[in-house]
Amino acid sequence: MAILSTLLKKGIRLRDSLDQEFSRPSDLQREELKKLLLKARHTEISKKYGFHEVLDTFRVGEHDFYRAYTERVPVYDYEKIASEWWNSLLEGKKNITWPGKVSHFALSSGTSGSTSKYIPITKDMVKAIRKTGVRQILSLSKYNLPPSLFTKGILMLGGSTDLEFNGTYFSGDLSGITAGNLPIWFQRFYKPGKKISRNKDWGDKLDQIVEKAPKWDIGIIVGVPAWLQLLIEKIIDRYQVQSIHDIWPNLQIFVHGGVSFEPYRKGFQELLGKPLIYIETYLASEGFLAFQALPDRKSMRLVLNNGIFYEFVPFNSANFDEEGNILAHAETFKIDEVEEGVEYAILISTCAGAWRYLIGDVIRFVSKEESEILITGRTKHFLSLCGEHLSVDNMNKAVELVADECDITIREFTVLGVPEGNLFGHHWYLGTEDQVDPEKLAQILDKKLKSLNDDYAVERKHALKKIQVTPLSSSVFYAWMKSQGKEGGQNKFPRVLKGDKAKAWIDFVASTTE
Repeated sequence: MAILSTLLKKGIRLRDSLDQEFSRPSDLQREELKKLLLKARHTEISKKYGFHEVLDTFRVGEHDFYRAYTERVPVYDYEKIASEWWNSLLEGKKNITWPGKVSHFALSSGTSGSTSKYIPITKDMVKAIRKTGVRQILSLSKYNLPPSLFTKGILMLGGSTDLEFNGTYFSGDLSGITAGNLPIWFQRFYKPGKKISRNKDWGDKLDQIVEKAPKWDIGIIVGVPAWLQLLIEKIIDRYQVQSIHDIWPNLQIFVHGGVSFEPYRKGFQELLGKPLIYIETYLASEGFLAFQALPDRKSMRLVLNNGIFYEFVPFNSANFDEEGNILAHAETFKIDEVEEGVEYAILISTCAGAWRYLIGDVIRFVSKEESEILITGRTKHFLSLCGEHLSVDNMNKAVELVADECDITIREFTVLGVPEGNLFGHHWYLGTEDQVDPEKLAQILDKKLKSLNDDYAVERKHALKKIQVTPLSSSVFYAWMKSQGKEGGQNKFPRVLKGDKAKAWIDFVASTTE
């Protein structure tokens, strides 16, 4: 068991995992916020908002610290924190929101806005991500896996490690930043290796991996489902085999994140010779928030003692406007105050200098006691033109059900809200290579959505008058991503397109299908 034994020899222990397992979530999070405030007490943001005064309250009552923190520090979204603080980091200024100078920035996929976001990645955050990654590897001991698996290679399909440098800072995909900072002991397992990982040409990188594939003994694959599926199809086609297991017979685990795997599952499983174990992670540009800690569960466990303090905002009209923007004086809760089954947007304060930062994801607790969550969507990736309140969770499930009923593979999809006279409509674009009847697909999709969402069902009788489906080759979706500079790595196709992006997509589809 080379990986696990190496970890233990390097002095890595299960202490942090055990601390979380045998401690109250509220105690862990209280201590985590105190650590963050202490580390950042000499920064500019601390001077403005009085971190020292907040720290004084930790000696008083059990909940006084949180009231003091929320009264002094405002809630930030990206635009606000970038303009007030993070743009100074891009200029090379020190001790702004975290001690020292920030030399690395992750370019987010930018699915919510029109441009990429520059997210600061500090040395402390790199260490935290690595530490959580180790905890996830150690959690594999809870699965019924053969010891030989831990001697196999791990293919991590991410962005280029050859980062852009403008003389002040490095920037690139988070996966490229972290892959370029892998510990020496891990590099013997890591594929595709340093040389291929530096390649900035995504298509050429995939071709290089395809050529090397038969020489590797891969046991675990890690990446965004769409791009890994594309890679595996290329390998199968190149070597004219029946499944990826003809090339990698010891492949047993797929670690994925970024988007729901369910819409991809049917097509992905067609590429396999035997079943895989699927493990979901919640690794965002802002930090490694959660991972699937136990087998036979779809939920992920929040990491409560590794550089992130969480707050939760009920995702409702009292706290968010119709565009998904958080409202002033939105109600926030710490982890011991949440309820199971309620959808929350997440605020995070981190060791990368994010403070009460709206990350943009919406989650639901399935176990408050174990801090187990499901990601249900994005604050801005939903449709509610007339009160239908259609979430990404609803969309993913409906597309999965449509694919099963019609026995087709749908690899990508997106939906736009459109005017329909004085009322409204939804225009769906489904990525499939199968021959389909658009009107029949629209009828089945509409039926599934009605069964999943009562608000949608009501509005279909009133203001939501038309549901249209346009089938497209999946290649159109990937070509769009390339045209937007979002090919490969952690990039994923937005499930809802609005505003300028919606118009650009319509124009792009028209130009590629005319």
